[in-house]
Amino acid sequence: MCEFCHVKHTLTLSQRYTLALQRFEETMPNADTELAFGSTFQLLVAVMLSAQCTDRRVNEVTPALFEAYPTAQAMAQATADELFAYISSVSYPNAKAAHLAATARLLMERHGGQVPQTIEELTALPGVGRKTALVMRAVAFGIPSMPVDTHVFRVSHRIGLVPSTAKTPVAVERALVRHIPAQLQTRAHHWLILHGRYVCNARRPLCAKCCVADCCREAAIRAKARPTTKKR
Repeated sequence: MCEFCHVKHTLTLSQRYTLALQRFEETMPNADTELAFGSTFQLLVAVMLSAQCTDRRVNEVTPALFEAYPTAQAMAQATADELFAYISSVSYPNAKAAHLAATARLLMERHGGQVPQTIEELTALPGVGRKTALVMRAVAFGIPSMPVDTHVFRVSHRIGLVPSTAKTPVAVERALVRHIPAQLQTRAHHWLILHGRYVCNARRPLCAKCCVADCCREAAIRAKARPTTKKR
């Protein structure tokens, strides 16, 4: 028997969502961000640094950075060059150092050093895009949100949670929000990220270890295309 013979070929979209969310709940009941932080401001810094960079790398540089600049008030006194010395090993360190310095100053000037909660206020901060803003709303403030990074984008398409016409992160976000209950959205965001990071990776997805293989659109396509072995 092939590894995908249990795949259900005629699932409706609603059934696919139901099964996928159930599988993720069973296998990752305590899914959460893997970024290390001690405050809302530190989470914002870590998420900004994580853009096109691994959480592991970010967690390697933030302890020293947060020891030197634990708050927006402290970081607002730093220059981009001073911050660069702490984050030089992450991706795009020059731009990120400049964004961190400018964001810390703006937080002090407009928000009393506190991180705002609205998407409009968050995306007005230098270096903060929609995905970072949604992560902050979800993780820091517990507001139902569905941030879409490369893992969420890839896994959502592979499983079949979103249509092939959803070609942008915003389109994927809207499709997911339409079908995932608000109370599950933040957790589902983490489920999709972790699944993409450790199982459904970009180059070699570990389909044999996949908890959602029985409701995965791509797995069903592979099973249908795979030639059957005749019994002798």
